[in-house]
This record gives sequence, structure tokens and C-alpha cells, in this order.
Amino acid sequence: MSSSNSTYVATSGEAYHRFLGRWTGDLAAALADFAAPQLDGPLLDAGCGSGSLARVLAARASDRDVTGIDIAEPYVAHARSLGGGPRLTYATASATALPFANDTFAAAYAQLVVNFIPKPLLAVREMIRVTKPGGVIAAAIWDFRGGLVYQRIFWDTAAGVEAGAGAARDRHFSTPLAKLDPLVALWQEAGLADIEVASLPSRMNYASFADYWEPLTGGQGPVGAYIDALAPEMLKRIRDAVHRAYLSGDEDGPRSMTATAWAVSGIKA
Repeated sequence: MSSSNSTYVATSGEAYHRFLGRWTGDLAAALADFAAPQLDGPLLDAGCGSGSLARVLAARASDRDVTGIDIAEPYVAHARSLGGGPRLTYATASATALPFANDTFAAAYAQLVVNFIPKPLLAVREMIRVTKPGGVIAAAIWDFRGGLVYQRIFWDTAAGVEAGAGAARDRHFSTPLAKLDPLVALWQEAGLADIEVASLPSRMNYASFADYWEPLTGGQGPVGAYIDALAPEMLKRIRDAVHRAYLSGDEDGPRSMTATAWAVSGIKA
């Protein structure tokens, strides 16, 4: 992902992994269960981030080649550093201009990315183009408004301290592809058949407030971009308020937060 091709700030693979990538393996497993490939052949993870889904696919199908692509070179480099087996490869590429021939893959997936692509229909059509007839095209997006507790804690608390946080939250949570119905409509517009949807639950387990807060300050995504723009005094006020929300009247320590995603799949005719 990059500023010219995505609304997601993506400058450090390590920072992204601490911010979000460490939690996406469980979601990747659920997405792979929901939209298991029905054909023989290689698999594509479009917009792979730090490679959680690509690694899950490679671990489950040691007889298949798996390719992960992302437009953010720092994310691709970090994904490579995490390994995943000899048949898993990565490339820096845009989801809207995939560097693969028609009918190459048995299935194509996009996890936590389509809502950040300025031309999502083009990306879905590219996934369809490179997938074999009869292949699965699937995606998952966070249920930001109803099922992503760690972001609700941050944005709702910050919005009570600084008006810009409320505006940023509203832009982020109300974009069409942050919701299920527009995601399904996108699959329909792309011409996919046998469309199915699911709610995929997982959890994010934090050891302490520091484990929750510090990754938010790594400059990745809308949260990181918002925090980076704050004056130091305002940042401290927001941090203190979020700290109180995290504690919720208890001592500092572990917290387990629900993280639910919407998923959609369809079949290339």
C-alpha cells in the first residue's frame, strides 16, 4: 500500500506487525476456512501486509505455490523476513495492476485491504482476471463500528478529548467498504457467482496498556497518521484518557478484546 494507491499509511513492516499484523493470523485461518480453494493450483494473497494470510495458506497447502503481493515494499520485506516455506513468495505490486497472466491462480484473497484501495472494483476485477474459472475470490474487512474493540476504545475516547479525532473516526468508520452491504454489492458488481458472507470472530490479547498503546504510535494506518499529527500536549491528554479507558477501573494488566471481521466470497464464472 502507498499514498498514491491506498489511503493506508504504510511505511514500516515491523511497526505494522506490532500494530496489527501480530493479530491477523487467527483471522487468516478463519478466512481460509470460510473460502477454501476448490481447484488445484497456486493461491494469491493480494495486499498481503506482513503476510499472515499467505503464511496460513502456505502452511495448509504445502503442495501449492502461494504468492503474496503488496504495494508497500516495507511490508513485503517484513513478510519475507518471517519465512513461511519454500513455496511461498512475495512481490511488490499493486492490487489494481497484478503482474500475472489470466487464469493463473486457483483462488485469490484480500484480507483487510479492499476498503483502503481507491479503486476497489478494479482490484476485484484484477483478482478475477488472474483466477481460473471456478476459482474462489474472497475478502475480509474489519467490522470497525461493531466488532473492533481496540479501535473503538481509541477513537471514541480520543473524540471526547479532541474534535479532530471524531472527524477522523467518522471518515474511517463510515467509508462504504467498512460495512458489509457495500462489500457484498462490490462482489455482485464484479460479476461473481455464488456469493456468500460470514462474520469471522477473533481476539486481540494485550499484556498491558503499554502493549496496547505503543504500537498505536508507530505511524501506520489512520490511527498512526492521526497520532503523528498531534501536538505533544494533546497527545498526552489523549494517551491519559485512553489509559483510563483501557484500565476501566481495574489495575493495569492483560486485556482480551474482540476483533470481528466481515467476509465475502464468490466464484469466477
